[in-house]
Amino acid sequence: MKKNFDVTGMTCSACSNRVEKAVAGVPGVEDVSVNLLKNSMTVNYDETKTGLEQIIQAVTNAGYGANEKQAAGSPAAKSVDPALAAKKEAAQMKTRLYVSLFFAAILMVLAMGPMVGMPLPEVMSGTKGAPINALTQFLLALPVVFVNFKYFTVGFKTLWQRSPNMDSLVAIGSSASMLFGLFALYMMLYALGQGDEATLHHYAHNLYFDSAAMILALITLGKYFESRAKHKTTDAISQLMSLVPDKAVVLKDGKETEVPVSAVQVGDIVVLKTGSRVPVDGIVVKGSGALDESSLTGESIPVDKKEGEELSASTLLTQGYVEMRATKVGGDTALAQIIKLVDEATSTKAPVARLADKVSGIFVPTVISIAIIAAIVWMLCGYSWEFALEIAVSVLVISCPCALGLATPTAIMVGTGRGARNGILFRSAEAIESLEKVDAVVLDKTGTVTSGKPSLTDVIAFGKVRPEELLTLAASVEQKSEHPLATAIVKGAKALNLSLKDASDFVQQLGNISGNCDGKFIRVGNKSVISSEDAKTKGLADGLANEGKTPLYVVADDKLIGLLAIADPIRPDSKQAIEAMQAKGKEVWMLTGDNEKTARAVAARVGIKNVRAEVKPADKEAVVRELQAQGKKVLMVGDGINDAPSLVRADVGAAIGAGTDVAIEAADVVLMKSRLFDVVNASALSHSTMLNIRENLFWAFIYNIIGIPVAAGVFYTAFGWILNPMIAAAAMSMSSVSVVTNALRLRGWKPVLKDSGNGDKTSEQTLLPKLQQLAEVSTEADQKNASDFVYKVGIEGMMCEHCAKAVKGALEKIAGVVSADVSLEHKNAVVNADHALSEEKVTNAIKAEDYEVTSFEVVSAPKETLSIKIDGMMCEHCVKAVTKALSAIDGVTVQSVSLEDGVAKVGVPDGFDTSKLKAPIEEEGYEVISIKQVN
Repeated sequence: MKKNFDVTGMTCSACSNRVEKAVAGVPGVEDVSVNLLKNSMTVNYDETKTGLEQIIQAVTNAGYGANEKQAAGSPAAKSVDPALAAKKEAAQMKTRLYVSLFFAAILMVLAMGPMVGMPLPEVMSGTKGAPINALTQFLLALPVVFVNFKYFTVGFKTLWQRSPNMDSLVAIGSSASMLFGLFALYMMLYALGQGDEATLHHYAHNLYFDSAAMILALITLGKYFESRAKHKTTDAISQLMSLVPDKAVVLKDGKETEVPVSAVQVGDIVVLKTGSRVPVDGIVVKGSGALDESSLTGESIPVDKKEGEELSASTLLTQGYVEMRATKVGGDTALAQIIKLVDEATSTKAPVARLADKVSGIFVPTVISIAIIAAIVWMLCGYSWEFALEIAVSVLVISCPCALGLATPTAIMVGTGRGARNGILFRSAEAIESLEKVDAVVLDKTGTVTSGKPSLTDVIAFGKVRPEELLTLAASVEQKSEHPLATAIVKGAKALNLSLKDASDFVQQLGNISGNCDGKFIRVGNKSVISSEDAKTKGLADGLANEGKTPLYVVADDKLIGLLAIADPIRPDSKQAIEAMQAKGKEVWMLTGDNEKTARAVAARVGIKNVRAEVKPADKEAVVRELQAQGKKVLMVGDGINDAPSLVRADVGAAIGAGTDVAIEAADVVLMKSRLFDVVNASALSHSTMLNIRENLFWAFIYNIIGIPVAAGVFYTAFGWILNPMIAAAAMSMSSVSVVTNALRLRGWKPVLKDSGNGDKTSEQTLLPKLQQLAEVSTEADQKNASDFVYKVGIEGMMCEHCAKAVKGALEKIAGVVSADVSLEHKNAVVNADHALSEEKVTNAIKAEDYEVTSFEVVSAPKETLSIKIDGMMCEHCVKAVTKALSAIDGVTVQSVSLEDGVAKVGVPDGFDTSKLKAPIEEEGYEVISIKQVN
């Protein structure tokens, strides 16, 4: 089980490490992560071995406080809004700061005034007034110690428990200064009684009350700036939480009643009027209106909603009246899940943070040891113990590891918050770090590269039938079907504002639908709706298929009147996003369960070279493993349930926000706006965040590396460099502030790719179907009247239009050829002849022009088909011999030769002399038993 906790009392990374170690030691705890910046803790534990009480007790025993965090998005959670907590912390810190600075300023005047020529009251001046001055300084330092006594209670408690933290360093340093000041005061009073002016003068200039007070005041100043910065880093979550209204209007017994949002239950009818913000997720049951969904999608254009459509909490009804049934409330709403994702991401640690944790875990004990050793060394070198004490206090104060503890969580907090504002949700800090290292991107096709929704793209009408008429007839029949392709056709017709007609006798079968419309019997579907396909129709259908589209045939009263094309439109931003990925040196792959032809067509349009088609879900996961085995860091982007295994397997999984809950749950990054180019933006944000973390760690480390030796007096004998404890305190405070300030620079991050203006709209929403009017495509019967024989010949070697003309000329010279249409693009020729042509004649004519025949297909059968019963064929060689003999006869087209039943079927023109068939077969050594007409 996974639970989140609020932790109190932590002041530095040593504190967070102490809490982590304490909770990790509880039996049953599997994983624990403590966030210093948010004062939060996430624990994974086995509830059969431990529970909340044991975890909270472990934190308490470690010297801190803990309580369970309320579910994100719930009313109770709003009462402990992290932003409100940060504001409260800043207000308390402000009070402490004002008191500290007020008394410390007066104290500084008494202590330092005479050095800069400032006059003091006579009673405090001179050698004899020094004891009174010292006593006054002591009394002024007490309020500063009192308001900041937390440093002492926490610091010495953790020191006693052998887990010292930042407060321990401050407590030791300021206590040492206060105690030495008291010692000096007593020595001054003793010297005054003895008349020892030399001793009195010595200790009057070595009081440390001012240092003790200023250490506390300056550290409090740094903590105040730090708490204000924390408030800014929690803006993303707090602004999201503020979008949920406190009240909701519920319909009970026919009356509108205002209730707290926490009282709304699943199934309640919630009333929304213009200007109302949706309090929970639900479905419209009455009314309609326009909703501003920018809080979730970022799109400012209102979306029309009507009965049966879903509404999400935090969206704003800008116009209309709606009654909706609540489906998800409290922490189950879409907004609450977003808040939860952001909160969890900022509560986790990036792997790079472990370095800081390891260092800070041993840092404080090491610093205390350095302070003691430095003091001893200076005393052994003959310096006074007062000088040694000043060195030790400076080392303790300047070494506070706040900057180390804040370096990572501040950047993660601001980075994830900025991502959330732009529709990019990171589920963990590790995802941010891993995403930066990705060098291979694997994309699912449907719903990721494409919109995932079939759309009507082409309307091709034949003859006198207009495209609008064709689409009207087809859509009128299709509107009674719930098939996705039917839905696409109907939407396409409505996009063109066509008025659909009533259809009767509707029948839906596998591969086609039919019905009566406008006095015609209409059939729409695949090839099953036509008896045969002529060359031109086949060429059109193949051309559509090569573009990744699904061709559908429309037949009216058994006559083909046109073609419709359906495709899953490519997202408007796919090509731009993929080009940007490749420009960054990333290897892009596309995986799909679709056929190879469609996959290649889509890949070509968006610029993807690496394609795997007809893959099963397990195969997608295998491809990811294959790339990982090559040493690549893989990002998988998908939207469906079948993508979940590969999303989990990948180094980073990204889910398109419009996808399934399973895919989102399995992903590390969620793209809420369903835009592929947000993959590029997420990668850019990851890089900026990690760069910021490295900058923070560098300054935190370099500050301590330089600061500690200077404070220890390493450069004192050579250059006279030494740090006064007050200066050390100021430097320590400012180091923390500088780290947080640097992290806040991420608030200015902007996406590298921006919406071109179409938002997340798909081609289905932005493009109208292409209408095309072609000359009438003849049916098989019509074609036979024009020319008895039609052949499709595949040709290799044609490079330009001159080649096509040469082939056309060669074919039209063959006796019996009526026309020859040569296509350079499709590398074929459609030949119409008035009698049968042998493959050998056609092949020889083309070869004479130095081109190669790759295929020879009979498209249109002749008027008569003869069945020849042959005896003596024993093997495939026999079949080839018979086929060759028959093909050499003028006017004969070989349709088939069967070894199994010993029958050859050939096409011949009317009035053909069948005796011509017998001799060539017998010359090959076989016997003709009979020749019969089939049709």
